[in-house]
Amino acid sequence: MSDHVYKKVELTGSSAIDMEGAVNNAIAKAGKTIKNMDWFEVIDTRGHIQEGKIAHWQVTIKVGFRLQ
Repeated sequence: MSDHVYKKVELTGSSAIDMEGAVNNAIAKAGKTIKNMDWFEVIDTRGHIQEGKIAHWQVTIKVGFRLQ
């Protein structure tokens, strides 16, 4: 196994459907410019309430990627 060096970035994704969608949206968008993403950790979850119902999810994650 090679030695690797990782960097972490913090992202906040959003979704009108669910928490998983918010995470997937953040990772998909980041994947357009960040290569070698290997893992993520959920830091914070919150949402927007409208008329007594969940209107939107926001999930903050840290994504780790290998430096080349």
